[in-house]
Amino acid sequence: MRYAIVRVAPAPARPPAGRLDLESFARTAGLHPELVRRLVALGLLSPIRDSAGTVWFPGSQLAEAARLQRLRAGLGLNYAALALVVDLLDRIAEMEATLRSRSAPGTARRGPLGPDADTAEAEGPVDLPGG
Repeated sequence: MRYAIVRVAPAPARPPAGRLDLESFARTAGLHPELVRRLVALGLLSPIRDSAGTVWFPGSQLAEAARLQRLRAGLGLNYAALALVVDLLDRIAEMEATLRSRSAPGTARRGPLGPDADTAEAEGPVDLPGG
């Protein structure tokens, strides 16, 4: 009896739930795969590497890719400048979140005059020397 030798190609890696490989990510985001690689190299996109070295993009990176496209198109920035603008926008968002959490209802306000500076108006005008 003769048996044919058949080579079976390994099954392609299946993406973990909620993750896309480079080609699928690029296609879904409307970007060329080489541009996606460039954005990863600049640190603008953050893929995950598995133990086999395959790069996977979480679904949340699609929103980040769209943000990068809007900024690039709207401001006409090169990719290095885009990285700087994104970093600054992220820092501003962090500061705004910190300010919102500090001024949440039920917390004491700490202004330049102390925690209860806004109650001075309720007590009436303050006479200043020389005035």
